[in-house]
Amino acid sequence: MNVYFLTGASGAVGSAIVPLLLSEPTTRIRILIRATTEQHLRERFDALCRFWELPPDAEARQRIEPLRGDAALDDFGLERDTYERLCADTTHIIHCAATVRMNETLEYARASALGSARQILALGRRLAAAELLQKIEFVSTVGVAGKRQGALPETWIDEPRAFHNTYEQSKAEAEALVREAVDIERLPITVHRPSMVVGDSRTGRIIHFQIFYFICEIMTGRKTLGVYPDFGDVRLDIIPVDWVARAIVDASQAPETAGRIYHLCSGPVRSPRLSELKSKLRDAFRAHGQSIPPSLTIPRRVFAAIPRVAALFAPPKLRRALSTLPIYLDYLADNQGFDNAAYTSKLAEQGLKLPDSDSFLPVILERYLQEKYGSGQTPPR
Repeated sequence: MNVYFLTGASGAVGSAIVPLLLSEPTTRIRILIRATTEQHLRERFDALCRFWELPPDAEARQRIEPLRGDAALDDFGLERDTYERLCADTTHIIHCAATVRMNETLEYARASALGSARQILALGRRLAAAELLQKIEFVSTVGVAGKRQGALPETWIDEPRAFHNTYEQSKAEAEALVREAVDIERLPITVHRPSMVVGDSRTGRIIHFQIFYFICEIMTGRKTLGVYPDFGDVRLDIIPVDWVARAIVDASQAPETAGRIYHLCSGPVRSPRLSELKSKLRDAFRAHGQSIPPSLTIPRRVFAAIPRVAALFAPPKLRRALSTLPIYLDYLADNQGFDNAAYTSKLAEQGLKLPDSDSFLPVILERYLQEKYGSGQTPPR
């Protein structure tokens, strides 16, 4: 029997992993959930079960144990007896928990990313010493590349680099801790670096609309009055959450993946060009009845200055919105790519091939538009 300890079950990736683990009838899962009280814990767990479509009497639900704690705290903030139970029979660890806000202070971002990495490694060492540990899946991000140009290989990164934000920097520093545990201690860890995670490729479903969907709103021109920078040949790497979750669960059951790094991403060829994505987004929003302003392209440097200048004269509420705009626009500025040869090779062994964005983009956009704006109406021609 496999006993999984999963952090980040309420996040995009973690919430997609749980149903896959439950598909094996003998698997049990302990999930770590932030909650202020036991009642709050039950409420959050009930909400997750509704997302997973698990009624109270479902057999699979009985194989999930919610634990009230915090991944970044010592012993995950658990009571001593609860932590000892965790150390007594856990066979697999999947660490998905992360603070994905990109405008946190570096101190806060480090406390989250490095703090949780240290706790995961501490648990892994206990389990390894007891000869219980089979695998650790450590979910990082392709963002550890920072502002490095060109295609990032599926290897550890030794070169110095600048970062777009504190999220990227703290995750890169957390990877350094994991690298030591792999190289020196030989803990059986696989590092997964997803790119920008979007909804399920088949249904568009996702527990939270995250960064990609904010970028969608920007790229329709609705946040910029139709003004765009020149995107050139820059691409945006996006990957459906079901493909990410499946890769992580498969790796957890494959001991030979220990010590490997996989870029769970579409790769340089399958990633859509921003110029093409812009047109598709504008068409999709317009078809759903949303007002789309005329498009005007200006030089990138001029565009980058607009939010800073506008914020000087904008009312407080708009000023706050404008302050976050450069953070997202920074993602659209660099001509980066992420080599995913090891990941696609692993898929090929299973007879699988990554989908092109043309196949899943309409699905995820329709889901988003329906949930965000309702049924919508096609505007008159």
